[in-house]
Amino acid sequence: MIELGLSKMALIGAVALVVIGPEKLPRVARTVGSLLGRAQRYVAEVKAEVNRSMELDELRKMKETVESAARDVQSSVRSTAAELEKDFGSVGAELQSLEYDSSGHSDLAAPSWEQHHSVSQVVPTYKHPGKNFRLKRSAVPRWYKSRQGVRTHVQSGAARVARFRPKR
Repeated sequence: MIELGLSKMALIGAVALVVIGPEKLPRVARTVGSLLGRAQRYVAEVKAEVNRSMELDELRKMKETVESAARDVQSSVRSTAAELEKDFGSVGAELQSLEYDSSGHSDLAAPSWEQHHSVSQVVPTYKHPGKNFRLKRSAVPRWYKSRQGVRTHVQSGAARVARFRPKR
């Protein structure tokens, strides 16, 4: 990059003053400044676009790794589920093959907890709270407020001054 120090900037300004002239120099300086600003914004946009594309590539790679890990987990879960199904199928076949005694119960079967104890679930009914939120309820009665001189209506300072202003 070109290093522009204070001395070089002063030299460029002096040459521009001599070449362009004092009448046109402010207009040219504004034009050059706006062009430099546009160039800086364009460079910043290009840098941002490059950064976005790099981040997008990284996200794609990350997505692929996550998808492959999910596929691996899914396949392992399916294989485990298939093994469990086989095991439960064999246990079920063994239970069916057990011989029942004369009472109709197998040797391993025992009456369940629900058969011994009757379960009745009590569900409470809904009770309305009995409140009317649209009705304003005051803690202090109006007659007490008026007797004590408590303001019941809010008034702005200007309205209060206008109300108590002496009549002419």
